[in-house]
Amino acid sequence: MDPKTQYTVVVADDEDELREAVCTMIPWEELGFRLAGSASNGLDALQLVEEHGPDLLLTDIRMPFISGTELARQVREVRPMTNIAFLSGYDDFEYAQQAIRYNIISYMLKPLTVKGLEEELRGIHQKIDAQFALFRQTPPPGDGTDFRTGILTALVLDDCAGSDGSAQTEAYARQCGLLRDGGGRPCYTVMVSALLEGDSMDTPPSFAAAVDRLAAKYLHSASFFAPGKVVSVLVGEPAAFEEYLYILADELPQMAGRVLGKRCRTGVSRTVDSLSGLHDAYREAMEALRQGDRTEAGAQFIGDLEPAVKGGSLLCRRALEVLDQHYMDASLSLVSLSEMLDVSPNYLSACIKRYAKETFINTLIRKRMEAARELLRTSGLKIREVAERCGYTDQHYFSYCFKKYCGESPNSMRRRLDVEKAGEKT
Repeated sequence: MDPKTQYTVVVADDEDELREAVCTMIPWEELGFRLAGSASNGLDALQLVEEHGPDLLLTDIRMPFISGTELARQVREVRPMTNIAFLSGYDDFEYAQQAIRYNIISYMLKPLTVKGLEEELRGIHQKIDAQFALFRQTPPPGDGTDFRTGILTALVLDDCAGSDGSAQTEAYARQCGLLRDGGGRPCYTVMVSALLEGDSMDTPPSFAAAVDRLAAKYLHSASFFAPGKVVSVLVGEPAAFEEYLYILADELPQMAGRVLGKRCRTGVSRTVDSLSGLHDAYREAMEALRQGDRTEAGAQFIGDLEPAVKGGSLLCRRALEVLDQHYMDASLSLVSLSEMLDVSPNYLSACIKRYAKETFINTLIRKRMEAARELLRTSGLKIREVAERCGYTDQHYFSYCFKKYCGESPNSMRRRLDVEKAGEKT
């Protein structure tokens, strides 16, 4: 099979026999997949997703430590282009509906035969093929993009909104679909995207359609081609920007790299509350695009560039300091940490990977396990109390992480230390 049509997959299920059967009995390559790894719980599955960036995660919906729906949410934050297929029982259907917005490509009911799973995987392969083909697709001539480009150029690049008054500005915006009747007062953000060749921008006009289609998954948008780049005006309520903007900014470089084999760099402005602010927002997006290592793919938000403490190594150092102060908070996540530091989650994640040489999840687990080991060594706290002080509400989850990190269970470590102390006294 053409390797370009082969998609990577991670399998996650806590039933050992079922997981092993799926991994060994499915003819993955024949179906157009490559098995990248398997996990027995949601935590390990999330780590595999971060490590391999698979095209598909095939997971049971009821998983130890991190549920299927929570796993889907966290996967969307770190790898939004990964599709997710659920394996589950009848009783979990309503439960699964909660995660339908998290790139759920299939919902399979147990028990499922090998033949039935093969058929489902063929269908999933076709769906991913269609996603990739749509991202590559060039709009047909005469589809109205030239007309819309002219209007958007006037609004964003030429700053007609600042000179010709709100009536004409709104008329332009309605003509290209940025304004609709009703729906409250939207905000606007400008995103500038470019495909890279070396350290130069090498973006074809057809890329505007790919960006627009992807943005439409999350926010109302209008994109147009300008020399070397694609300019997008994103429209939505503040809550929509808060939930989706960072995900879109992550998914675009991931899709460009996976589907087009190109590095994509994106600059994102602050949000503005009126069309008259689009020109200044465009200038911010361009400034963000120019910052950092221009040879690397990824998204840069203008808000990440100031003040100086947000510089890469300094930000990582500050993040580790804040993590030291809050690791005992069970709700601590990449998103909540980024809010404390007033930077985007994807920028913070990239800084931690670059300067701490590990992912945020592994950094947090390491800090919690080091603290737990010290508490077990120096205090008489019960295992449950140690777990709670290290950010774990589930003692079994804590014990699993501890054994994985330290090579022995908390109880085994405590018994060993007691024996060692007794030996020192004799």
